[in-house]
Amino acid sequence: DEKGRHDFVTEVDRRSEETIIYHIKKAYPDHRFLGEEGGSSGNPDSDVEWIIDPLDGTTNFVRGIPHVGISIACRVKGRLEHAVILEPFKREEFTASRGSGANLNGRRIRVSGRLEKSGALYGTGIPFSDPSFSEMDNYLACMHEFADNSSGIRRMGAASLDLAYIAAGRMDVFWEMHLKPWDIAAGVLIVREAGGMVSDFQGGESFLERGHILACTPKLFKPSLKVLAKHLGHIR
Repeated sequence: DEKGRHDFVTEVDRRSEETIIYHIKKAYPDHRFLGEEGGSSGNPDSDVEWIIDPLDGTTNFVRGIPHVGISIACRVKGRLEHAVILEPFKREEFTASRGSGANLNGRRIRVSGRLEKSGALYGTGIPFSDPSFSEMDNYLACMHEFADNSSGIRRMGAASLDLAYIAAGRMDVFWEMHLKPWDIAAGVLIVREAGGMVSDFQGGESFLERGHILACTPKLFKPSLKVLAKHLGHIR
């Protein structure tokens, strides 16, 4: 039944997060952690924080859709330094360290070289609950502008992997709102190390705090931001 499936997935989430934190703690016992399931833990005075999503794409997992991510980012003194996103079903490992580029299974990746909106492939997360749902009309206005003369819009259900796909050049633009730090922290660094651009809907850096994010190839950044600022720029 639905409750049984929910309880099972919650247990999978919890055990995955506990396992990740356990192994990191063995190497770094004095660090602190921010996880989807356990919230903040560890040493609150540490300059090093690990941001963990143990199962991104929970609904996909419940429904048997093989598209989920495990996302881990390391932030030092407030700055993202290391990141990994695992896709266990496809056995893909996206990694990045600040200043060292981004990789997929050990091979260097770059964002796409797309120069214009025509033919671009977009990714997003469709609002289905408050507070995002109250912005549905404005969100659909963005979709309308982005879809025109594009290659389409994908909604695959795991924001961490959407960002990883931007980094690997599989998609050109990704936007979503009301995400959590563990959804996007690792992906932000991987996109930037792959040559992409990331901002909030006003072109600023508040995406980890507020959860509204745009990530894309450099040439599409300004036109994409213009669309988001017009329809969703009022969101704080």
